[in-house]
Amino acid sequence: MSTLLGEKIRLIREAEGLTREDFEAMTGIPAGNTKRYETGRTKSIGSDFLTKITNHPRFQRYTLWLMSDITAPEAGQIAPVTKEEKKTG
Repeated sequence: MSTLLGEKIRLIREAEGLTREDFEAMTGIPAGNTKRYETGRTKSIGSDFLTKITNHPRFQRYTLWLMSDITAPEAGQIAPVTKEEKKTG
């Protein structure tokens, strides 16, 4: 099942242990905008927003998954590890 783009952004941010304010400091994307995307209040996410995420060195490894739901670990392209997955090992 495909995860909504806003939910994926939240998963990436949380997997990296970042608050919305931390994420803003790293990407320049206002925390309020991130919140609206993550909660689904804003459905359409602009390419400039996605480019800021995928071009940041810390988040580049999630690009393929963010855009297509595909991972390629052999190429360094992964999905974020959720808190639940971390707990179960």
